[in-house]
Amino acid sequence: MFQQLWYAYLTERCNNVRDLCVGSSAHDSLGNTFERALVTMHKMPKIWELYLYTLLNQGCVTKMRRSCDRALASLPVTQHDRVWKIYLEFINQDGIPIETAQCVYRRYIKFEPGHAEEYIGFLQTRAQWVEMTRKLAEVVEDDNFQSLAGKSKHQLWLDLCDVITKHPCKAVGLDVDAILRGGIQNFCGEVGQLWTSLADFYIRTGLFEKARDVYEEGVATAVTIRDFSLIFDAYTQFEESVLSAKLESIGREQTVTANSRMIGSLTNSCTEFFPFDGEAEVDLRLARVEHLIGRRPELLSAVMLRQNPHNTPEWQKRISLFEGDPTKQILTFTEAVKTVDPRLALGKPHVLWINFAKFYELHGDVDNARIVLEKAACVPFVKIDDLASIWCEWAELELRQKNYHGALTLLRRATSGSVKLVDPHLAHADSVSAQDGICKSQKLWKFYCDLEESFGSIESSKAAYARMFEARVATPQTVLNFAHLLLEHKCFDECFRVFERGVHIFKFPHSREIWVEYLKHFVQHFGAKKLERARDLYEQCCDAVPPKDSKYFFLEYARLEEKHGLGRRAMEIYDRACDKLPVNEKLGMYDVYISRAMELFGVVKVRSIYETAIAKKLSDQTTKSLCTRYARLECKLGEIARARSLYTHASQFASPQCDTDFWEEWNRFEVRYGDEDTFREMLRVKRSVSANFVQMHFTMNTSDVTTAVGTSETGVVGVHDGINTLDVGNVHRAGNSEVHNTVPPSVTDSVTELMKSADERCGHNPTILASHTDNPDEIDLSDG
Repeated sequence: MFQQLWYAYLTERCNNVRDLCVGSSAHDSLGNTFERALVTMHKMPKIWELYLYTLLNQGCVTKMRRSCDRALASLPVTQHDRVWKIYLEFINQDGIPIETAQCVYRRYIKFEPGHAEEYIGFLQTRAQWVEMTRKLAEVVEDDNFQSLAGKSKHQLWLDLCDVITKHPCKAVGLDVDAILRGGIQNFCGEVGQLWTSLADFYIRTGLFEKARDVYEEGVATAVTIRDFSLIFDAYTQFEESVLSAKLESIGREQTVTANSRMIGSLTNSCTEFFPFDGEAEVDLRLARVEHLIGRRPELLSAVMLRQNPHNTPEWQKRISLFEGDPTKQILTFTEAVKTVDPRLALGKPHVLWINFAKFYELHGDVDNARIVLEKAACVPFVKIDDLASIWCEWAELELRQKNYHGALTLLRRATSGSVKLVDPHLAHADSVSAQDGICKSQKLWKFYCDLEESFGSIESSKAAYARMFEARVATPQTVLNFAHLLLEHKCFDECFRVFERGVHIFKFPHSREIWVEYLKHFVQHFGAKKLERARDLYEQCCDAVPPKDSKYFFLEYARLEEKHGLGRRAMEIYDRACDKLPVNEKLGMYDVYISRAMELFGVVKVRSIYETAIAKKLSDQTTKSLCTRYARLECKLGEIARARSLYTHASQFASPQCDTDFWEEWNRFEVRYGDEDTFREMLRVKRSVSANFVQMHFTMNTSDVTTAVGTSETGVVGVHDGINTLDVGNVHRAGNSEVHNTVPPSVTDSVTELMKSADERCGHNPTILASHTDNPDEIDLSDG
């Protein structure tokens, strides 16, 4: 209650003097009143706050400072923050001595260490760079400091570097070089900016050579393109600014010299001598700038290699930068092959060695090229193909030097190692090196065999191919090459043994070309002498070949039988081919089969082929096409009833909506050979087939299962695998207008019986017809 009375009384007094002049005696009386109140109320923070705000408005610096100190001494520590708020507002006012403000802030930092950034900001506004750099350094070195403004240690480092470099003379007592280099080591993300800040520090202190050394060190250690670009651009700008300053200095000196020529001959002679030195210095600095700009690609390449020293393509680019300078190229090649580790290499490490050797060869130093390749052959490459490329390049070098025997000797040396079962592409350092697995390189063996064929003897070539088979690196092409080599030297028995070995090692589809060459050369060489052996070979091939690749071999087999064997066996081969070939090739095979049968055995055999094929479970399109072609053949032979029965049978596979060509052909047939009744019967069949196709489509859409559809009251035509009967309607005799209604045969009945019934209705005797169409050249194999 007593406190509230004092607070109300003091508040009213403050309101009464608010509009009065600061120098009025009322303010002094108010101050005395506050002092009397604080005799007993010195523990009351609200009284102190009211008093301090009153002094703050009056602008009494000394009295305000002392009153704040008394308040801090009187109040408990938990209430100091209320006093410091007013105290800091007081010292941030204009006109407060900087020494006083600094002393107050130092005391405040001891109370609140986390508010050091506030003190640093205050020093920055007052341009107190010495104290600011010292405090920033303390904050940066304090590992426990947590920024209230959310700044990271990295941002504080950048702030410190910025202050030091812009105000180098104020960094008293600080090892600027050590501070900035420590930041470079700790903060990799801003290395470029820190290097430029350190160089800027030396530039502002006038140590230009030291700044140049810093720039050179920066571009030589930068590991990112961003940092390198930042340092290099600053370096270039520095050199250009130095050159511009020198040019301006010379211009001023020349002006002064021109004005002083009137003074005397001594002065005149001196001024004629010194400009030469100034121009020479300008030329020197201009050359320095040009040299720096010219070094940029080289320095940039060094940055890329510092990122990954095992980057083979980047080493190639670096070597190309020194085009025209063989010494630097040799040094770069040497550094590259020493640095790149094949296990960590990006790209193809063997290319470096090969290009190094080619470089020496291009400059006529073949001996050093051989030395380089000799060392490359001992490098532990990860991939066996890389080492094989080294050996092949070495052999090609000897070939270019016309040293054919040396090339053969090299490849014999390369392939002379013991054969180990390793991956032909990789050589693991823990188990097998590339040198141990070089004997599994197909590339090396093929090159070796080519050289043996070209420069060696037939015996050495045979031995090379034999070793290649033993090493289990032979390919189908290797088999073909070996076989052709033996054929050229008339070694037919050995050639066929090689073919046999090849088809035993390789299976389809890899052995396809081997079988083709084997069978072709065997038949060409022996002809009919070893017909049974040729048949055995073709049988082996036809049994092993997949259906998609079998057409060629069946045709060749049948051609062999037609030329050297029996026509009957040829027909059996054609029939087997029709069974084995895929669906999309069956029709074409049947065309060949039928054409050869017509030529060799006549119509009877062709009819048998057609009837057998139609009775098989072929695709709808194939069966329809065969029926149509069979019907055309019967039309040519004048068997109209048989042709009509075939059209009727094929109609079950032909949708009127899709297969319009079939129905048009049947229509033309009836127009030419039929009458009104047969034409109506065709239309009835067409309607029945159309209805069945529509019904089947509806059933598939509703149940996704093909169900059986019974015949309708008018004799619905059956669809394959879903309809059991086919109404062929009334079959008419050719040239007779009388129509006979017959019971339609079932689709499941054989086509042969269907043809026989049609012949009987037409008054033909199939036996007599067959006797008239037999092949007169056919061999009678019956008894007797």
